[in-house]
Amino acid sequence: MSRTVFPAEWYPQSGVQLTWPHAGTDWFDILNEVTTCYVAIAKEILKREKLLVVCPEEDEVLRHFNKEEQRNLLLAVARSNDTWARDHGALSVFIDGKPVILDFGFNAWGLKFAANYDNQITSILYDQDIFQPEVKYRCHLNFILEGGSIESDGKGTLLATSECHTSPNRNQPMDLEDIEYYLKKTLGAERVLWLNHGYLEGDDTDHHIDTLARFCNEHTIAYVQCTDKNDEHFDELRAMEKELQSFVTADGKPYTLIPLPMADAVYAKGYRLPATYANFLIINGAVLMPFYGTPKDEIAKHRLQKAFPDREIVGINCRPLILQYGSLHCIAMQYPQSFL
Repeated sequence: MSRTVFPAEWYPQSGVQLTWPHAGTDWFDILNEVTTCYVAIAKEILKREKLLVVCPEEDEVLRHFNKEEQRNLLLAVARSNDTWARDHGALSVFIDGKPVILDFGFNAWGLKFAANYDNQITSILYDQDIFQPEVKYRCHLNFILEGGSIESDGKGTLLATSECHTSPNRNQPMDLEDIEYYLKKTLGAERVLWLNHGYLEGDDTDHHIDTLARFCNEHTIAYVQCTDKNDEHFDELRAMEKELQSFVTADGKPYTLIPLPMADAVYAKGYRLPATYANFLIINGAVLMPFYGTPKDEIAKHRLQKAFPDREIVGINCRPLILQYGSLHCIAMQYPQSFL
C-alpha cells in the first residue's frame, strides 16, 4: 500500500504561487491599489524562495521587479477568473516519497461565482512543465476541495470546519463522514479535527479554516479570539475557542493555543469585511502577516512571534484584499521542496 504525506506549510518550500490581478477580475476598480499589495507580498517571497506568477501578460508582472528579483521569478501565462490561488491552486503531497500535485475541483465556493478558467490553472501549469520533471499529476476534479478549507500538521492530522465541507453545491450528497473518509484516503490523514463553530461576517467561503484557526507546528494552534461581548462574532468564536481547548494532539496532549486578536471592524458600502490575523502565510524563514492599519496589528504580530520564534514576522497592508473578502493567505499557495 502506498503512503501519502501532506506536508505542513512550514515544511521547507521551493516556492509560492500567486495568480496576478488584472482588469478581467473583480479587482478592476482598485487595480493599482491591489497590485501594490501583491507586489509587496511578492517581493518578500522573492527574498527567500521562488515565486510562480500566473498571469495573462508577462510584461505587466515583470515591470514591478528588478533583474535580481526576476532570477527567482517563474511566469506562467494562463487566463483566470480571479486571483485566489489558495483555493484554485494544487495541493502538494508526497506519495511514497515522490512529489505529486493533486488537482481538485474548484467551483468558486459552491457555485457562487464563475470559475471556469481558475479550475484549469493547475493542469495548464503541469502541461507547461512549470514543475520539476519528477513531479506527477493526479486529477481529483470530481471532488471539490479548496486549499483554504484544510490545515495539515504534516503528521497525519487535518483541521477543518464542518460548515464549509458540507455546504451546498460542493460535494453533495456526501455527508461529513463520507468527506472525512475521502480526505483521509487522498491526503494520507489519520484523523480530522472538525470545528463546528466560528465564522467571519463577509466571508464568501462558508467559513474556511484559514480565516479562523491555523497550525503553527504539530503542537500549536493560533486562532481568532473575540473578547468583545458586543461584537456579533462573540458567541460563535467563544464556542470555537472551547472546541479548540477540547482538542488533543496525536499523542493525547492539549494543544498550545495562541489567541490572535479579533481585527477591528472594517466596513465597505455598509458591509463588514472579513479582516483576520489568522490569514498569515508561512514561507522559508518568515511569516507574512496581514496588517489592517490599526494598533491591533502590532499586538497580533507580537503574539504570533511566540509561535514562530525562529522566523521573521513581516506585516503587509492587506486592507485592499479584504475589499474582495479575502486576505493574504487566500491569494497564495506554497509548494514544498522538489516541486518548483
